[in-house]
Amino acid sequence: MGPERIICLTEEPTEMIYLLGEEKRIVGISVYTERPKRAKEEKTKVSAFISGNIKKILSLEPDLVIGFSDIQGQLAKDLIERGLNVLIFNQRSISEILSNMQIIGNLVGQSEKAKSITDGWEKQIQTWQKENESIPTKPKVFFQEWDEPMITGIQWVSEAITLAGGIDCFSHLKDRKLAKDRIIPALAVADANPDIYVGSWCGKAMDWDWVRNKPEWQSTGFIRSNRIYEMDPSIILQPGPALFLEGIPKLRELFFGP
Repeated sequence: MGPERIICLTEEPTEMIYLLGEEKRIVGISVYTERPKRAKEEKTKVSAFISGNIKKILSLEPDLVIGFSDIQGQLAKDLIERGLNVLIFNQRSISEILSNMQIIGNLVGQSEKAKSITDGWEKQIQTWQKENESIPTKPKVFFQEWDEPMITGIQWVSEAITLAGGIDCFSHLKDRKLAKDRIIPALAVADANPDIYVGSWCGKAMDWDWVRNKPEWQSTGFIRSNRIYEMDPSIILQPGPALFLEGIPKLRELFFGP
């Protein structure tokens, strides 16, 4: 039951469907898919993030296309106009991520398995929260997901920092759904004086010299202590399984050591 020929325009539905053992249903994926590694070897690549090869997508005769974010709105519209079924998630919070992963499980006939997986993540979240109660001094963290303009982390990243035992310096912006509403000036970072810098520049390598030499930041805690880190976007900017399996554990390691 459920869709038999699924195209995933982003990585998180691909990873979840693999976790559920239903990968045979996937006929097309994003070129940016990194998880699981075998997906990019086994599946046809049909899209970037904003754009897609509509001719190739149509040739695969999907009965469902799954995407993420308002940024994919135009691509979704183009596919809908060609008669395809399109499901666009727009999750921003960790609770929405958990809910959407359950929906994917329901779609592919694996409701119970999806519930078992998401229940496991929720129990891990509770464990992290309990452990955080004993942290005497939590580090202040600046997470940067783009350089110019300077954009701080989306809601699930802010929540992940908290679960990892840190304090997001710009948590007051976490509810801003659009990236343009999370643009901050360099001086705001200096004023916040973070202990730790984490960069994950949304699909491109972080420029370490750019970070280290930013004039406004020279007296900040993270520059003086050299606590500057880069994270793979596939484990922190992907609103799906990777966040729980690797993203939050990696943040905890950066903050407090292995």
